[in-house]
Amino acid sequence: MERSEVVQRIIKVYFQDSSRTKLVKAGTQILKQDGFNDRLYWVKSGELSGYLSNDKKSLTAKVFSVVPGMFFGVHSFFAQTKQASTTVIAERDSVLTWIDLETPAVDVETYGSLSEQFMPVMMHELAQRQMLTGLQAIEKEKALQKLYAAEQMTTLGQLAAGIAHELNNAVGVLSSKTESLQNAICHFLEENQPEVSPFLDLGICEGQSVTSAQARKRAKELQEKHVLSRDQARQLARALPQGHIPDYWLANLDQALRYWDVGRDLHDMRLAAKHAASIVRSVKQLGGSEQTKQPDVDVNDTIHKSLALLQSNLRRVNVTLRPAVIPTITASATELVQVWVNIIKNACDAMEHTDEPQIEIVTRYSKNRLMITISNNGPMIDEATRRKIFQPNFTTKKGGLSFGLGLGLSIVQRIIHSYGGTIALKSDQEKTKFRIKLPINSNL
Repeated sequence: MERSEVVQRIIKVYFQDSSRTKLVKAGTQILKQDGFNDRLYWVKSGELSGYLSNDKKSLTAKVFSVVPGMFFGVHSFFAQTKQASTTVIAERDSVLTWIDLETPAVDVETYGSLSEQFMPVMMHELAQRQMLTGLQAIEKEKALQKLYAAEQMTTLGQLAAGIAHELNNAVGVLSSKTESLQNAICHFLEENQPEVSPFLDLGICEGQSVTSAQARKRAKELQEKHVLSRDQARQLARALPQGHIPDYWLANLDQALRYWDVGRDLHDMRLAAKHAASIVRSVKQLGGSEQTKQPDVDVNDTIHKSLALLQSNLRRVNVTLRPAVIPTITASATELVQVWVNIIKNACDAMEHTDEPQIEIVTRYSKNRLMITISNNGPMIDEATRRKIFQPNFTTKKGGLSFGLGLGLSIVQRIIHSYGGTIALKSDQEKTKFRIKLPINSNL
């Protein structure tokens, strides 16, 4: 006879007596921990829960649930301690039937003593309890993981807020002094060398708006057309990425490029100072409210800004940008720049020893989502690192601007998730690729 058939026989023979059947209302206590019990109960309908208290009765925890087809009172009945090990309370109106220690065994010659007949019941109950305990353990682990993640983010927020507070004054000084330095240089040149002011002003106002790859392409054309050195052609291509080259630039090209270069550096310093101040504000809010978001933010524009900020890091890197025509979104431009800066900076660091390092950035629009992929040809990231790379406090760096705190990609993931988006990482021997998806119609 199959075990399920054995249990069904036990239920049919021993748990159908109407004199040992009762309806209990929700909230009724059936057993009390350490109280007397000489019954084995079978649940015909309803739901009950078992609770265990510590010695001082100051803490109580739910340790099991009992649903139709299950038994309770197993320990006190079969061990014959006559003492309940838990408190059992009806969660809903329930129908219970039972046997007690005085209940005689039926068909002893065929099936043996009461204990022998009920051995399958004990095994069945043990299996049920194990399964439920396992499910509860899984749910508990999920809850603990969420709690741990929340604690990590709280700790990270406190740490980041402390760092942001310390950096705030320095960033403020950098911002104000950059502005003062720019005004002083402009004033000095207007009084002493007014002829170089146009070059300085262009650098200050426009900065460098082209990628290294675009500059190299135009430099080849300029080098042949105007008989320039390679360095002159490249710098001129950065300063004037398109159109005709005016004669007043070529009249004293080295001087023009020198002052344009000063202007560009001032432009980048102001941009970096402004962005640093925004990041400080963003980091302060790491564990709190979101950044203020504005409508009509162009994701392609935020990528251009991040490339401008990372100009010094990208000098030896061939950057290919393939922007599509994409709709604008409601977002914080500062947060998006922060995302791209973190990912691109990490790529630059990873490719420190890579010959001919390359970064490719592609944007496109599909199915009401923006998709941004940032890939590099640096070394492959192993599986163990990929699983941890977005965790707070995880870093593979030993120094540098990150101070090895592992803040970057954790913040990146938090920002992307706050927009209802996703970020995924794939890495093999040829490429490491971050793929970000941002919904267009999100309630931000």
